[in-house]
Amino acid sequence: MNCEVCQLKELDIEHFEIREVLRCILHTVLFHRALGLVRPKDIDLELFEITYVQCGDVELERKIDEKIDQFIDKVEKHPNKKNQICLSFYEVKNKQATWFTNKVERLYWEQWYINLNVAQHPKGISGKSYASKVVVDPGAESRSARRAALETSLRDVLFQIIRFVNEKKDHIPPIPNLEGVSFPYEITISSSSDSAFGMDMLKRMLQTGHPTMLS
Repeated sequence: MNCEVCQLKELDIEHFEIREVLRCILHTVLFHRALGLVRPKDIDLELFEITYVQCGDVELERKIDEKIDQFIDKVEKHPNKKNQICLSFYEVKNKQATWFTNKVERLYWEQWYINLNVAQHPKGISGKSYASKVVVDPGAESRSARRAALETSLRDVLFQIIRFVNEKKDHIPPIPNLEGVSFPYEITISSSSDSAFGMDMLKRMLQTGHPTMLS
């Protein structure tokens, strides 16, 4: 089985923007890979003039927020690194058990790489001052321009997701007989210097076949 891979456009963001940006991207991908058992819910971003759609599933929202919390924690512990989240879809295959393998195998058929470059600021500059609608300081104009540029880039990422799901369909496996709104998936977090993550991705590629890239 070939694993289709989409490397999403890298985004330069600030710490207080992480949660909204990741929610927007992850929910958008999962909505487009939903199994039809969804209650679509429109979500308006607070920081940007962008609306996206969630599946309306409480458990899915909980899992995404949990992973975002882990991502934020890693960013705080390891600043000044480019960070990446990988959303992988897989199907479960039963294998004949041996001494060295499990009975169940995950065959990855699609992976989405979300690339974020989180800006670091000197202590004393809080995210709240950046998020405030009324900021009286010399840097207000430059931050406004940066926010507008990020909004444009985030829109580009959403259009990139839509193009990918419209163009890449042949690799999608049959709908599994499982409960839930989505194909089986996992969300993995890494940084640019995380060699263990890279080795894990290489291992998956060897298991699932060479990936096809689309950027």
